[in-house]
Amino acid sequence: MNIQHTSTSNTVTTGKLVDRVAVVIGAGRGIGAAIALRLSEEGAIVVVADKDLALAQQTVTRIEPAGRALAICTDIGDPKAAETLIADTVGRFGRLDIVIQNAAIYPWSLIGDISVEEWDSVLGVNLRSAFLTAQAALPHMRGSKSGRMIFISSITGPRVSSPGHAHYSASKAGINGFIKTAAIEFSGFGITVNAVEPGNILTEGMKAERTQKFIDNMEAAVPLGRLGTPEDVAHAVAFLASDEAGYITGTSIIVDGGQTLPETKDFRT
Repeated sequence: MNIQHTSTSNTVTTGKLVDRVAVVIGAGRGIGAAIALRLSEEGAIVVVADKDLALAQQTVTRIEPAGRALAICTDIGDPKAAETLIADTVGRFGRLDIVIQNAAIYPWSLIGDISVEEWDSVLGVNLRSAFLTAQAALPHMRGSKSGRMIFISSITGPRVSSPGHAHYSASKAGINGFIKTAAIEFSGFGITVNAVEPGNILTEGMKAERTQKFIDNMEAAVPLGRLGTPEDVAHAVAFLASDEAGYITGTSIIVDGGQTLPETKDFRT
């Protein structure tokens, strides 16, 4: 089935994910919600998973009635959460085609002040969850000889960093390492494993937790002249989730407006 229409965000869609079952973890708001909406626009049945069920339901409300979605409450920091979430999804829809782990936490602490508990919490939510999600999804995708696993990494860690982000940086760099091994191990089952590395994306969280001065400084560092939107990231995820990306695995797409490119401040300005 090939359909084409224009969504409310003026995004031209092609129906390339019609009837695929997708799980998006951390989809209550921001980047995760945009991913859920984008996959739905392409025809996917979307399981919107979030620690905050009310936020997950808000995303479902935005998807319906034009699309099909289900809200599930899950705390991906719980070691058993991914297994339960995937089992519930397959039990409800009979299959699993796409899984996206977007949930993350990012407390600001200098290395000398990070407690073991805080370190373990950040690595647990951000990195351990990638392993557990992949492990839980593997049997179902292996059985169907196909699947797309996509993990939201960051330019922070793999490319750049800043004071106060040691644990966050370590967790995101770890995702980039993990997907390489997973891509090799899962390749014989027709499963691709990739990541997306957002730069500074103007989300509800950034607006609430960062000053306007911080936001302005980040924007000034982007060659394209603006911060990214959650939809910018969602477009990259939708591509990796589709058949168009069937020969891409073990890599990441940087979505940062060129932020990581300059060697120094532009001398022309």
